[in-house]
Order: sequence, then structure tokens, then C-alpha cells
Amino acid sequence: MAGLSGIINVYKPKGITSHDVVYKLRKILGIKKIGHTGTLDPDAEGVLPMCIGRATKTADMLTAADKEYMAEVTLGFSTDTQDSSGSVIKSVDMDDFIVSSDDIENAVTKYIGDINQLPPMYSAIKIGGKKLYELARQGIEIERKPRFVKINSIKLLDFYPNKEHVMKFKMLVSCSKGTYIRALCNDIGEDLKCFAHMSGLVRTKSGRFDLEHSYKLSEIENMAAIGNMSFFTPVDEVFSEYGKLVLSDNAAFKMCNGTQVKSPAEAKDGVTYRVYDINGKFLTISRAENGKMKILKTFYQD
Repeated sequence: MAGLSGIINVYKPKGITSHDVVYKLRKILGIKKIGHTGTLDPDAEGVLPMCIGRATKTADMLTAADKEYMAEVTLGFSTDTQDSSGSVIKSVDMDDFIVSSDDIENAVTKYIGDINQLPPMYSAIKIGGKKLYELARQGIEIERKPRFVKINSIKLLDFYPNKEHVMKFKMLVSCSKGTYIRALCNDIGEDLKCFAHMSGLVRTKSGRFDLEHSYKLSEIENMAAIGNMSFFTPVDEVFSEYGKLVLSDNAAFKMCNGTQVKSPAEAKDGVTYRVYDINGKFLTISRAENGKMKILKTFYQD
């Protein structure tokens, strides 16, 4: 299957790492050049776009896209990992502590918009060359700087056992790259003064890729076995927000050999385009500047 390029919207199940998905896809497709677009914890599941072949050049752009998550939040205790895998560090008796859906609604409102979030110790962020989770496992906690993130929206769902006395609820969170949903759950619990942790997480969207159109690894394997590669999203579709430009044979040849070419007559200065040759081959993402096409990313190499 050499020469394949594109993005696969993989549904990562619970219990495996994001790198496990890379390994399994390499075996299924027989391709080494595969990269994922934002790690999901082993206990998390959902959308994990995988870049294959030339599409690995889009990984940074896909990783930077906004995400959407469905998180389950359990009230009553917080943990050192901020999820259900950790040890309890704070707790209250929820039989005696009444939290209503209105209380939760009021608590989450402050987190919508631009916020500074303190990353958890159990994270892959590096400080001084060491990953934070490596230090946390040694019982070491160090000072972390809050990071700027954006919460676009929070929709509250499924209050259990009821809206008057909530012990568990779900929330749909749309957010920027780098947002820790575990930390958000923990912070909401602190504000409610009953403590909380994230007891479940599903990534429902990553950029243009959503849960509804994702593929399980078993589905990909079965489809690939009969030569059905419809699970691939072509590389250029990722850039569908940009207009399309077609170059002449001569201009396409020059661009593919590193020579800056003149902007076609229909190109507008300052505008970014998907650039193709006359045969429909996707060549570059380029921006028209001062009558020339400035290459931003190349995709013409096989």
C-alpha cells in the first residue's frame, strides 16, 4: 500500500494509547509514515485523526484545531490525577452535600471564554527536560505556570440522579488546543466546594473531523483487506476553506522545482490558496504576495 496519503478519522477505544493506534495502523496499511494529531489518554476514547504519508505535513495544523469533548464529571472527591485512575486527595459526603444543576450552571459560566489554566502534574508537559507525569509518579510536585486556553462553550447534560441533588453530570466542551478537561473538571469541583474528578472522556470533534464519521480500527482493517480505502480523507480536503488555483504545466513544473512563480491572473494578493496542476494533482498551500505565489506547505512529493 505504498504511496497512500491522506487523513484517517480513527475512533480510539479505551485502554490503548495514541501510539498504539499508530502501531496498529502501520501493521494494517504497511506504511511507516504515520502520525497522530493530539494525544488522547489511554482511558479516553473518540476522534483521533491520523496523518498518513504526505499528510503528515498537515499534523501541526490539525493539532492546532479546536476540539470538542464529552466529559463525565463525578462530584464528591478529587484525585491526584484529576481523573478516576488516581488516588483520592479530597472528599465530602454527597449524601449531605446538596448541589443542584443551577449551582453547576453558575459554576461553569466563569470558564467560558479566555482563561488561564494550571496544567495538571499528571501531564506530558516538559519542564527542565522532564515530563510532569514522570515527576508526579515519583511523588514530586513542582510549580507550573498557568497556560492561556479558550473555552468556546460548555453545554451541561445528563444530571444524575436528578437536577436537585446532582452527584454526577456530563458536559459537552468546545475548546482550544492545549485545554485539559481533567483540570476543568477539578476546578469546577473546587468552586462547588464538593470536589470533583473526570470519570469519563470522549473526544467528539477535532477540527473538521467528528465522532459520527470516525472509523474503528477493526473497520479499517476489514475495509483495507478488500481494497476499500474510502476511510481516507484526501489531504487537500483539510484545506477546503481556501480557494483553488490551477497552474499551467510550466508554472507547476517550476513550483515543484523550488522556483517562485507568478500569481495567476485570478489570484488576489494576501489570499491563501490550494494550488493544483492541470491534471488535478494537489501541489501546495500558497499565498499570493506582490504578484508571486509564496509557498506555505508543499505536498507534491510522493
